[in-house]
Amino acid sequence: MGIAVGLVKSRAAHGSAAARRLGADMCKELKTKVLRLLPPTSNGPSVHQESLTDAEILSCTVKALKEGHVVAVPTDTIYGLACLAQSSEAIGKTYDIKGRNAQKPLAICVGEIQDIYKYCKVPVKEALLGDLLPGPVTLVFERAEVLNTDLNPFTSLVGVRIPDHAFMRRLCQMCGEPLALTSANISSHTSTVAAHEFEELWPKLAVVVDGGPIGGKSRLGSTVVDLSVLGKYRIIRPGCALSSTVDVLENKYGLSEDSGEQ
Repeated sequence: MGIAVGLVKSRAAHGSAAARRLGADMCKELKTKVLRLLPPTSNGPSVHQESLTDAEILSCTVKALKEGHVVAVPTDTIYGLACLAQSSEAIGKTYDIKGRNAQKPLAICVGEIQDIYKYCKVPVKEALLGDLLPGPVTLVFERAEVLNTDLNPFTSLVGVRIPDHAFMRRLCQMCGEPLALTSANISSHTSTVAAHEFEELWPKLAVVVDGGPIGGKSRLGSTVVDLSVLGKYRIIRPGCALSSTVDVLENKYGLSEDSGEQ
């Protein structure tokens, strides 16, 4: 899969020479790399775009994350904003970029099922995890002590995802630590399934990975299910995979829905 990269620059750069200089100074720290994943049928990058390999796009994104920046990435459901979950500063940036309520949690994203055990207390069978992940499901567990206390400090729970998306899985593996993940949109606005739909956020991001339109899914995002209570499940958000998720939980593993009543 080929990749092309372009740079998003301040709109001031389209004005006079003075405005261009001013725009360059103002956007020195905010210059955004747009890394475009080209489909296999593509004839290659268009004129004035630099061709990058898969390894280079991953390395560029990992570097931005490790430097504490926020990036935009495609997933198996909608586009997301990602940062290092263990970086309190990066988490703060993510909330600021979205205008997100500080009492709304961020999920974490990992590359392998075994990684879930590092950051969560898992009361369900590993086979259950394997039946739902990778996939469009966020599983909520009690958090492990190793997880950053500034990530969702108002709750002992954390949602964890393994998207069924090769780029995202490899990105998590290369980072070697969990990513905090949330939808790539201004809070309360519609979820996005194409990079241009959140273009107003680009100047605040270090990298935008454009994987093209995300097809085959609604804009509902992942199905979020709380599995922190032994033998029970609780749907927090129906999302795009509700029926198949409930089928696995009830009919294969015998979990019952938690009504929340004592």
